[in-house]
Amino acid sequence: MSAKNSERSGGRSGGRAARQALRNAPLKEDVRPIRAGMNGGAYKPLSDIDVQKIHTAALDALEKIGLADAPPSGVEILTGVGAILGDDGRIRFPRSLVEDMLAKARREVTLYSRDGKNDLLLSDHRVHYGTAGAAVHIVDVHGNNYRECTVQDLHDAACIADKLDNIHFLQRPMICRDIADNYEMDLNSIYACTSGTTKHVGVSFTEPGFVAGAFEMLYEIAGGEANYRERPFVSNSNCFVVPPMKFATESCEVMEACVRGGMPVLLLSAGMAGATAPSTIAGAITQATAECLAGLVYVNAIVPGHPAIFGTWPFGLDLRTGAMSVGSGEQALLTAGCAQMHKFYGVPGGAAAGASDSKMPDMQAGWEQMCSNVMAGLSGLNMVYESAGMHASLLGFCHESLILGDDIIGQALRCVRGIEVNDETLALDQMEQVCMGGPGHYLGTDQTLSRMQSDFVYPTLGDRTSPKEWAELDKPNLLVNATKRKEAILSERSNARFEPELDEKLRQVHKIHLPA
Repeated sequence: MSAKNSERSGGRSGGRAARQALRNAPLKEDVRPIRAGMNGGAYKPLSDIDVQKIHTAALDALEKIGLADAPPSGVEILTGVGAILGDDGRIRFPRSLVEDMLAKARREVTLYSRDGKNDLLLSDHRVHYGTAGAAVHIVDVHGNNYRECTVQDLHDAACIADKLDNIHFLQRPMICRDIADNYEMDLNSIYACTSGTTKHVGVSFTEPGFVAGAFEMLYEIAGGEANYRERPFVSNSNCFVVPPMKFATESCEVMEACVRGGMPVLLLSAGMAGATAPSTIAGAITQATAECLAGLVYVNAIVPGHPAIFGTWPFGLDLRTGAMSVGSGEQALLTAGCAQMHKFYGVPGGAAAGASDSKMPDMQAGWEQMCSNVMAGLSGLNMVYESAGMHASLLGFCHESLILGDDIIGQALRCVRGIEVNDETLALDQMEQVCMGGPGHYLGTDQTLSRMQSDFVYPTLGDRTSPKEWAELDKPNLLVNATKRKEAILSERSNARFEPELDEKLRQVHKIHLPA
């Protein structure tokens, strides 16, 4: 190659390198094409009449069928505001009571981050994606195997989520199977999550008696009870019902303690269509709606206006085998329909999307995760739970899939943002300049260059090279690169780790299983 050609080649390479560096540089918040809390709501699988029918049926179910198995404290709380305890032990909810409590329910909920940089405002059609679940296995993508989850795996998931722009919150996605004592497991789950990320964290409690110890830890981390109550950075994911239409006695007692301690609660109804909920999509949504309305009455009877999330989580079922089918099109419709009911009531809501029935992060996982994540976002779901990392119908969690899910959610959020139509985006002036005496293409125009970062979402790991470039780059493998990114993240100490003095104090009071 001649020196002249070499210079030209170097010039082109340098220009391309500069453009790549520009694309890879962190974007300022005001020019990012996607971000937490973008407005969805364009997709509505239910008509207004359909929504009204579901609402009416849910009220009928509460008034005529009611819920069984409330704890004695719950019976006292609910009957104290007008619910009726029947001779059959079921608590029934008059329409007027539900309407009164809906009027008292909080319309906006802020889920706080520990550092104040990732607070989530849940209102209207604002969309947020994050993790959730109770996986008992971790996925080994390179060994093609499953093994039991550990507290270290949970902490690693939190550290990874902390670095991913499109994972907006961390609800505990797996169970620490290496901790036999349930009390220690619950508190170590809090420790592992909060020491891994400063984003908002959701956790569960096994027994009501464990909540006091959890608050002791959280108040210490927050620097005092008043600080935590002002900015509660951990919420309670609470399965307060055992579908169909029964209260989960101990979970209700946990919920009561959490509400009184100042902790936001996710009212989670997780019926399975065809098993513990009606097999029809409309029926499953109706039952979940009725159960969550009962939960909303319960919470607001304890503390009116307490921060609560309407957690309708009906799941699909493969009726041929009885297996769970979280990656199905029916699941996507269930979630999107639930989002419409949240908007009808005007309360913050959440549901499940983005999980896969596939055992590995393969093509099946990709189509399943994208389908429901996009539909959940377009429906305006406030909290999209289980949106990344979940496999095997919620039995397995995968760190690499969590990282790849960040790319998937990025594309889903771009769909949520939608199409902006105005004089600038219609680009008639550009057409005139390019077509009438111009270069005949839009490459390199000021408008194209100025909007390449603000309008377009570029995948972090997704490959868009040509086959020739791909071969020249040694045929990069998606999972291998995801593992490399995982290892790079975990090689650094988490920014969320506690100061040594606080960490030592926590370890003196509680049995912490993670190494210091």
